Amino acid sequence: MRKAMVLFASLFVATAWASESGGHGEGSEPSVPDYILHHVADTNDFELEVPLSQPIHLGAIPPLRIGSCEPVMTDHGLVAPTGWPGLMAGCLDLSITKHTVMMWLAALLLLGTIFIWSSRDKTKLVPRGTGANLIEMLVLFVRDEMAIKNIGKEDGPRYVPYLLTAFFFILFMNLLGLVPWMATATGNLAVTCGLALCTFFVTQAAGIRSAGLGGYLKHLTGGVHWSLWIIMIPVEILGLISKPFALTMRLFANMLAGHIVLFFLIGLIFILGHPAVAVVSVPFAFAIYLLELFVAFVQAYVFTLLSALFIGMAVATGHHHDDHGHADDHGHSELGGSHDHGKAHA
Repeated sequence: MRKAMVLFASLFVATAWASESGGHGEGSEPSVPDYILHHVADTNDFELEVPLSQPIHLGAIPPLRIGSCEPVMTDHGLVAPTGWPGLMAGCLDLSITKHTVMMWLAALLLLGTIFIWSSRDKTKLVPRGTGANLIEMLVLFVRDEMAIKNIGKEDGPRYVPYLLTAFFFILFMNLLGLVPWMATATGNLAVTCGLALCTFFVTQAAGIRSAGLGGYLKHLTGGVHWSLWIIMIPVEILGLISKPFALTMRLFANMLAGHIVLFFLIGLIFILGHPAVAVVSVPFAFAIYLLELFVAFVQAYVFTLLSALFIGMAVATGHHHDDHGHADDHGHSELGGSHDHGKAHA
């Protein structure tokens, strides 16, 4: 079901971009693809979006750009669709956008929820209240079912704070995108890439901490003869890169696809131009909305679970290195014992 939604959303976005490239009149009414793409896009404008009508602007934050950031203009003196130059052109864009504000709001809501519902009384071992019990259930689930089972009982608790932060932060961003007039920050490729890079750096730090820098670099060779390092090292590096790439695309595609499908089902009423279509499209859209509520939890769970799995794999390289060292020491001791036994017979 999710794969079909992602495929449908990809085809829809491709079709919408193709239709958008044809251009629209300056005063033309927004079409369904224009409205959907505008909703999921990240901009500096904050507005109340009224379906298929002109949005109510609440204001815009002035952009903050460092470097040579002259806009790309068309022959008619307008800003080109490519907009502003990127980092490769020497322009560092640090603007506060809609998705940035959503991340800040999700962080504030998360801190407020934990501050209000968490049990900070050390004398009470059992939390009281629905909120406190719900928070404890989720925390214990992340610790016992993700961290300890995938990383180990000894090293797992060390990485529980990061896994809890990633789980709750992604969950709040996903749920915030389902509130009317809000936006889904996890539907932004830059946001999911940043989250995946956090897991990537934590994973590499866990591997170096477990195996040491020498053991970590030795693991990149795959344990093969030095003549094959030219093949194995690029393969291992590609494997390291593929993990954050998978985390990035999985979260981004699933959250973006659900919103596109949801808005497209509502847009069928305006595409077909008959109110009777609402009898079918609105119940389907409501079902997709409920599915998105479920997906918000699932995607936070999957991202955290894969992060714990990747960290556990990195920690296991150190244990594997230690096991080889103990095996070598044991073999040397046996050889030494047999040699002494031979001397005794002599």
